Amino acid sequence: MSKPKVELPAAAALLALADAEGRLAVRVTPGARIEVLEVADGRLLAKARAKPEDGKANAAVQELLAKALGIATSRLHLLRGATSREKLFRIDG
Repeated sequence: MSKPKVELPAAAALLALADAEGRLAVRVTPGARIEVLEVADGRLLAKARAKPEDGKANAAVQELLAKALGIATSRLHLLRGATSREKLFRIDG
């Protein structure tokens, strides 16, 4: 069984949500049936299939963000929210 295609918003839409220092706030739902990034009410919502154990959901969200932005995962850093649904990532320019 193949993995379903992930729905990703345009990179410009994601960068518009970042602040002047390149920080991006994300609300995460781990253990979801599908993986998706969506912009709703001016917020970025991420759903990841990975369970919230041993940082697996954080890594999955980081990979989704990097793919949507067209950058390497090493250019995204989790600043805050390692154990919370509300996360703050920094995008290195």
